[in-house]
This record gives sequence, structure tokens and C-alpha cells, in this order.
Amino acid sequence: MSNISKLFVNSTKNFSRSFSRKTVDPSFLKITPETKITTLPNGIRVATEQTYGEVASVGVWVDSGSVYETEKNNGVAHFLEHMIFKGTAKRPNPQSIETEIENMGGSLNAFTSREHSAYYMKVLKDNVPNAVDILSDILQNSKFETSLIEQERDTILSENDYIQSKEDEVVFDQLHATAFQGSPLGRTILGPVENIKSITRDQIQEFINENYTGDRLVISAAGAVNHEQLVEQVKEKFANVKMSNVSKEQKRSTIVNDFVGSEILVRDDEQPLIHFAVAVKALPWTDPDYFVLELIQTMIGNWNRGIAAGKNIASNLGEIVATENLAESYSTFFTSYQDTGLFGNYGVCQPERVDDLVAEMIKEWQRIATCCNKNEVERNKQKLLANTLMQYDGTSKVCEGIGRQILTLGRRLSPFEVYTRINEITVADVQRVATTLLRDVSPAVTAIGPLANFPDYNFTRGFTYWNRL
Repeated sequence: MSNISKLFVNSTKNFSRSFSRKTVDPSFLKITPETKITTLPNGIRVATEQTYGEVASVGVWVDSGSVYETEKNNGVAHFLEHMIFKGTAKRPNPQSIETEIENMGGSLNAFTSREHSAYYMKVLKDNVPNAVDILSDILQNSKFETSLIEQERDTILSENDYIQSKEDEVVFDQLHATAFQGSPLGRTILGPVENIKSITRDQIQEFINENYTGDRLVISAAGAVNHEQLVEQVKEKFANVKMSNVSKEQKRSTIVNDFVGSEILVRDDEQPLIHFAVAVKALPWTDPDYFVLELIQTMIGNWNRGIAAGKNIASNLGEIVATENLAESYSTFFTSYQDTGLFGNYGVCQPERVDDLVAEMIKEWQRIATCCNKNEVERNKQKLLANTLMQYDGTSKVCEGIGRQILTLGRRLSPFEVYTRINEITVADVQRVATTLLRDVSPAVTAIGPLANFPDYNFTRGFTYWNRL
């Protein structure tokens, strides 16, 4: 049994609604791989956690996403992610890159979010130098051939069509658009169709020159990797990456993302179900109450008709939704950004149940702010601990965690620190944060579907201060 598993065995034997918590010594969480961080002269930070085994994950994490775009080039960060695999002088086409990676038994992947981009590989330990060479080559020497840009344009347009067919994707894009209207976070990651059709090679090259600078790059690795050797490899392969003349703080200070209580409703009576989200302004990555809000997210929980627990679910809202047949599913989300965040509920339901579902969701926010009890707080702390500490298991998860935390926090959170911060949360902390963020606030609301019965915005707003308990 793993050490992390042992942490929860004793503390969950008496797991019930009358939660009984046993004292557990978490000192073994201090016996974890050291996170070594080296900053190179050009600003690149190299961070590793070495463990035993034969596999390593290594990636490049970039403080660059759609938030750094403008209305004119919105979508270029995502377009760049697609083009980065299309060939360099050393590896002239996509097939040569794919073949080299397959021949070493590795994998290469990437993603673009609103604030970050990442390119990461998983390889056998002897192939770590090859992985660094491939990552450095595609990030610095991609040719961005015009003919391949035109081909990829059709691929991205097809991806956009697919996303527009997914109700949850549309709802969350609309949620950002209304919550951060007129702000960079309000724009989509793929960008509007007209931009996808018009983005040029010069725009892609300009974006990478401006944003892929040493001070905004973190190269992280986890698993069978030697820190000193990786530092030397990165120092050699990324030597031509320059540090920006403008610091990250200066650049980000010009980007303002103001939250606006508002709504976007798209009525489509041909849809059988309503998909909607209700959200409030939440906390940025660095806020001291970050884990308190994560605990509130865990307490509100998630539910869908397919779960084995059925109506016997620990979440108070989940039990109500299941018992009263209010929804097909609901989830609770907490998305952090550098200067703000979003917290709320996403729901899917029959049109005739939507007003009750919205009311019960916001009623649960008020219940937690006013009268949550110690038993449910302690029970959900154990659940949050399990879910959070599982992110420290596996080279891919660890590699991602290192890169993301150093970009957002400037340091790596140890498992023991995570345990301590969650374990010290009290009922008073939960009620304080819930009262500040969830009571008497103007939410952002978005919905699509047959909305004839969807509650008026003032009705939704009113439930954030009307204690209908």
C-alpha cells in the first residue's frame, strides 16, 4: 500500500454522516522527492523531481495563452500550438517528428489555455536528451510554411465546428464572454472564425518572438531524470532563447480582467435540455484562501444519473437534486487565473425543472456560508486531500504540476504543505470565504436551450442574499 493511501485508511474507517476523524501522522509526506530549480542566465527555469524508475516526463510550460492576444490576432496562440509540430530544418515535416518519437517509444502532446501553453513528452530515461532536443527544435526552429498553415486552417475550423456542437464548451465560452466582457479572458482560445481564416505566418512568428522568451519559460521534468544533466542539456539546446526586455509583471499589469455580473441567454426550443452555468468572481492562484474555496467546491460536489451512489450521496446538494429529480447532471467548478477566477455550478436539466435547480444551487451556497457543520467540513477535507495528493503520483501529473505551479506561484507546493493547508481549514474559514464570495453578489449567468422557464436575472441575483433555508 502506498504512503498516501495509508493516510486515508484509518481516517475513513468510521466514514459516515456522523464523521469520526482519527489523528494521522502525516510526517511521511515530508519524505518526498526534492524539487530542484535552476534559473539560467536567459531566464529559463529548469525544475525537476527525480524518482526511481525507467520513465521520465519532460515539458516546456509557457506563460502565454489567449489572454496575451488582441482582438485582431485572437486565436494565434492555439494556431501556433498546431503549427509547432509541422516541421523544422532538422526535421522537415510532421512525419519525421512523429517517426522519431515513435521509434523511441515516446509520446508528445500539447495544449493551449487562456493563460498558458505547454509542450510535453514522456520517454524512457535514456531518451531524455532526445526529448529536450526535439522540444527545443520545434519551439525555436519551426518553419511555419505557408502551405501547411493553409492546410491546418481547415483542421482548426473543423475543431471549432466540433466545439460549437458541444453544449458544455459553448456554455463555458459564453460564461467567460459575459463575466469578463471587454477583457482578454472574455475571448475564446480558438478565436473567431474570421481570425482563424486570416491568421498569417507573420502573426504566428511575431507572437512567438514576443511571448516565448526565457523569463516566461519553465522546463520541468519528473521521474528518472538527473537535474544537473538536464540543466546542461537545456543550457545548450535553448541557448538562443532571449530574455524579454519587458518583465512578465510589467506586461501582465497592462491586462485587466474585470468581472461583470451579467447574462447571455441563447434560446433554442429545438433542444431537449437546458445547459446553463451560474458563476461568481473567484480567487486567483496565489490567494491564501485558494484551498478553502477548493474545499467549498468539494462540499457542493457533482452528480449525474449514472453514478453508483444514486440518491445516497454525501453532497447535500447532490442528495436534493437526486431525490427531487431536478437534473440530468450538475457539477461545481473553480477556475483560477493570475488576477481573478470563476466559481459556480454547471447544470443540465429538463426545462420545467430549471428554476428549482438554479434556486437549490444558490441556496446551497447560502447554506454553506451560514450553517455548514464540522462533520461535513472534516469529511470533505479528507476527500479534497485524497484528490489533491493523487496529483503527486505519476511522472506526467508531477511534471505538469511542477510547470503549472512555478508559472503561477513561482514555486512548487510540497505534499506536506498541501496537507497542512487543507488540514488547518476550519468551519469558520469556510463560512468566511463563502460569505465573501457567494453572498449578496451579482453572478454571471449563461444558458442555451428551451429557456421559456429560465429564471429572470434579478430572481437569480436575489437568491444570493435571500436565505430561503
